[in-house]
Amino acid sequence: MIIFNNVTKTYSNGYHALKQVNFELGDGEMAFLTGHSGAGKSTLLKIILLMERSSSGQATVNYASLAEVKGRQIAYFRRSIGVILQDPHLLPHSSVHENVALPLVIAGYRHQDIGSRVRAALDKVGLLSKEKMAVETLSQGEQERVGIARAIVHKPKLLLADEPTGNLDPALSAEIMRLFEQFNQVGVSVLIATHDLSLIGHLRHRILTLHQGRMVSTGVSMRNEEDRVS
Repeated sequence: MIIFNNVTKTYSNGYHALKQVNFELGDGEMAFLTGHSGAGKSTLLKIILLMERSSSGQATVNYASLAEVKGRQIAYFRRSIGVILQDPHLLPHSSVHENVALPLVIAGYRHQDIGSRVRAALDKVGLLSKEKMAVETLSQGEQERVGIARAIVHKPKLLLADEPTGNLDPALSAEIMRLFEQFNQVGVSVLIATHDLSLIGHLRHRILTLHQGRMVSTGVSMRNEEDRVS
């Protein structure tokens, strides 16, 4: 669950990255965040992750007021969120298992729990049979799925993705989107930042549109809008 209430982000050089942004993402909802390059998509995601702090306004994520999450609480807060980037920054010479296990190792999970969680995550993305392979031997689409498995291995309530299909061809992009929908169908909230309107236009999820730092639309998907007009 995400609630932004008049959230503004102004940097020290005076640049207004976000301007009084209002939107909500409900529990178990999936939505797309779109907008031109520089519209504020990445800044919005960084505020959700507490990588940036808003200059004004109020933001709530997973029922926690971001203004009240400070210091050592930040790491614990982030455990409820999975993050997928356009470049997943995998360790190419390490195995698939080692890459997916990394966040659990850092968080101090028990060895027994790590093994079972990693295998469950790899099974969900269809890579269980390649658990022991080096990441560098995988295809681009498989590497993207390793990044997704790493993001969901700790069973997050909220999944954020920043241009996750930017480097993929249309067929692989559609495959990745189906994975996100599968996670959403089991109750995970999903917010995906993307500029690929041709990919998301036929999917039945809300599209949130940023323009020059302002949220100009929080409406329905393009397909739903076409159905309404027809």
